[in-house]
Amino acid sequence: MPTTHRSYASYVAVGDSFTEGMCDDLLADGQYRGWADRVATELAAETPGFRYANLAVRGKLIGQIHDEQLAPAAAMGAELVTLAGGLNDVLRPGCDLERVERLLGHCATELRATGATVVLFTSTDPTRRLAGSARLLPAILRMKSFVQEICQEDGFAAVDLFSAPCFDDRRLWDEDRLHLSPEGHRRVAAGVLEALGRPAAFDWRAPLPPTAPAGRTEKLRSDARWLRTHLGPWIGRRLTGRSSGDGRPPKRAELLPY
Repeated sequence: MPTTHRSYASYVAVGDSFTEGMCDDLLADGQYRGWADRVATELAAETPGFRYANLAVRGKLIGQIHDEQLAPAAAMGAELVTLAGGLNDVLRPGCDLERVERLLGHCATELRATGATVVLFTSTDPTRRLAGSARLLPAILRMKSFVQEICQEDGFAAVDLFSAPCFDDRRLWDEDRLHLSPEGHRRVAAGVLEALGRPAAFDWRAPLPPTAPAGRTEKLRSDARWLRTHLGPWIGRRLTGRSSGDGRPPKRAELLPY
């Protein structure tokens, strides 16, 4: 359910690559823009002196988000917090869903205890666009129910990406098929603003206009490029225990004017 429209003087974003903004347009400093920056831009236009922090780091598991981002985010005392995490865990075989729920729930509870409005997300449904992803669906559905249950409580809001048909379209995804494209980030930002009670500027859930389907040869080339450029390196990092975010600082570590 959307929250009542109110102004926010401060916002902190917590999470992984989804919140960091991977594969959106690049900013002048070389960082990705991302949906959280887009939300901050809209909120800053409403409130003079608006402050924004983004603690998200690509590749982080929910345990790392809990241990590395929760305490700094809570200490900032922001009026608004977005919290997204757990999908990196779900992607790995043998994921302990009870632990993921426990840590995500603790993050949500502790951030809400600061007085912040807390926005959470359901995952998109990968089975509608990615072959071989059916094994993920039970965990994603369970996490969806968990998030929606939390967001029945006062002070929480959910952005339901799972039910939005637009995210079935590969044009909303980068060529790595894991991170959002600029259009995907634009739509998530609109979903967050709607959850915060802002009138929708457009129907962010609506499918994109149809386009001619790719031919078989083009699909095969795209799949081969994806296997070589993205899936192979991702599997390599998993096998060696490395992460794309190792040693990487938060995107915007301090709650500063934006």
